[in-house]
Amino acid sequence: MNTIVGRKPVLEALNSEEEIEQVYILFGQQGGIINAIRIAAKKRGIKCNQIPFERFKTYTPDLPGRQASKNTQGVIALKQDFKFSSLDEILSDPKKASLPLILILDEIQDPHNVGAILRSAECSGVNGVIITKHKSVTITSTVTKVSAGATEHLKICQVNNLSQAIDELKEKGFWIVGSSLENAINYTEVDYKIPIALIVGNEEKGIRKLTASKCDFLVKIPMSGKIQSLNVSVATGILLFEILRQRQLN
Repeated sequence: MNTIVGRKPVLEALNSEEEIEQVYILFGQQGGIINAIRIAAKKRGIKCNQIPFERFKTYTPDLPGRQASKNTQGVIALKQDFKFSSLDEILSDPKKASLPLILILDEIQDPHNVGAILRSAECSGVNGVIITKHKSVTITSTVTKVSAGATEHLKICQVNNLSQAIDELKEKGFWIVGSSLENAINYTEVDYKIPIALIVGNEEKGIRKLTASKCDFLVKIPMSGKIQSLNVSVATGILLFEILRQRQLN
């Protein structure tokens, strides 16, 4: 059993098609969003119970003491383990835009980075996300909370062989753009009005050499300060919204 923590992520999950088993609210929690959670749960026939702190913290064993209530905002939803989509499901999605955008996370390991990236991905209209199975964080309760519920609206695929997945995307007409500090052009110099798969890499190492070798374009964000790189979640947001900006131009 997995957990969704935080008021907004739980409400987003209830308003999506996510299969929620139970919602728990810590005694004493009030307010408009708490009422919205109760209403959404009732509409879907999902049990929503108030429970005391001693019981509440048993659902957050990784959060000691009062952090259990602070970090969860007094709301937890229980659900089945995260259900990944297949790559075929992402590519065959009937809602897919005429200019699809796939985001690939190559061995990103910090759940806060992944959650922030997924939030930006959902806001910028990404059609699907691919994550690597090995040396990568999976979709945990922390990822879901930091994503502000974006995990409930995105199709996310987990692959064993990223190289093979990239080859399949190329066969489907995607152009592969990798974020890199080496042998790269300015990120604004690429025309993104084509089917794009954007790859961002590990917090310390970036994208792997084999991954980079499969890219049609390697792009970088120019730096003016003494620090030569951005946090991966910040960099991903900049790249995604540049793609969105270009596509919205007449």
